[in-house]
Amino acid sequence: MKQRNVLDSSASSEDSSASSEARTGISVMNATVTYRNGHTALRDAVFHIPTGTITALVGVNGSGKSTLFKAIMGFVRLAKGDISVLGMPVKVALRQNLVAYVPQAEEVDWNFPVLVEDVVMMGRYGHMGMMRIPARVDREAVDTALSRVGMSEFRKRQIGELSGGQKKRVFLARALAQDGQVILLDEPFTGVDVKTEDQIIKLLCELRDEGRVMLVSTHNLGSVPEFCDRTVLINSTVLAYGLTGDTFTQENLEKTFGGVLRHFVLNETHEGKLTSASVFSDDERPLVLSGGKVKSIVSKERTGSQK
Repeated sequence: MKQRNVLDSSASSEDSSASSEARTGISVMNATVTYRNGHTALRDAVFHIPTGTITALVGVNGSGKSTLFKAIMGFVRLAKGDISVLGMPVKVALRQNLVAYVPQAEEVDWNFPVLVEDVVMMGRYGHMGMMRIPARVDREAVDTALSRVGMSEFRKRQIGELSGGQKKRVFLARALAQDGQVILLDEPFTGVDVKTEDQIIKLLCELRDEGRVMLVSTHNLGSVPEFCDRTVLINSTVLAYGLTGDTFTQENLEKTFGGVLRHFVLNETHEGKLTSASVFSDDERPLVLSGGKVKSIVSKERTGSQK
């Protein structure tokens, strides 16, 4: 699949044939969201994500990332356009518990007294009856999810007692217990150390290989080429989307961030030849570009296989 620049309405036959071969995980067609105060936070957004992929959603604060997540979860109504999940309307996918959400830390009241295992059990609510009495299958799902994220020994701890990285893993376990086939992750690497980030990325790659869809909102530019198969660049609308190697370019990043990024050019002379690399950063994890292209794409160490 080639990069598709949404500012250019032409679509290649290669792009069309590739998308027809893979089942669509998330499809967004001309999605527009206008809030009651008249502010249009998202305008004519278009992109398609196949199943079995990890896609980065990249843009500055206020670019429409959170609004897009809310639209996919049915929290805001579209003024126009359409969003489908796994080939079905959002409402249907939500009723079938197919969409799971891993929130930002700022969205959670960490002082609320609740045990880790109870947070994960919340992912099973959609599978329970009206009284929300867990059955054996629900308890087994929680056990499996906690084990998979390495948090079994913390199940009786209060959620507020955990570190930032541990909290992230608990909410990822909640998504696993829900058995969400589409997982939306809002800034999952904020406030976590490199070791925890690697653990989360390894799990996301395993879930991708199981055929799930992950859409990851992130400012962590440096790690995007390492584990994200595809990238959606957004600034009030979708500026470009496609394979990360084609989409995550200096030109597109400059267009997306509009001068917000710090840009450094490193020059070095080797054997009489001048070489340069561009460094882009809006946080502690910069992205290094050489010749306008990403330095590395999806490492074998993290994914186990190249796609």
